[in-house]
Amino acid sequence: MAGDTYTEFTDAVNMTASELEKWLGTDEAKEVGQKSGPGSESVGHDSGRKIVKILHTKKADLTDADEAHMRKVIGYVHRHLAQKPSGDVTDTRWRHSLMNWGHDPLKKK
Repeated sequence: MAGDTYTEFTDAVNMTASELEKWLGTDEAKEVGQKSGPGSESVGHDSGRKIVKILHTKKADLTDADEAHMRKVIGYVHRHLAQKPSGDVTDTRWRHSLMNWGHDPLKKK
């Protein structure tokens, strides 16, 4: 795996696996994102579950599919951060969507 992808992924994903798992169980996490139909899981929520799996996997054991998803996460987080709305973002769909992708914009490193 390219070291840059792993480093960029760990920079983009600032939530721990347990923080992300807890978040994905909330109503707010399930309400945001693009869904393929009524009652289906959003793309971001599905991504969050994959991120949890990646965070629980040793770097040496990550697959090509994991690396491809990591690149997708990096791109999403960077694009979404560039669209930050003005004002307090604490309880916004923008923040909730980012959190589904493992990034809490309010979390300090």
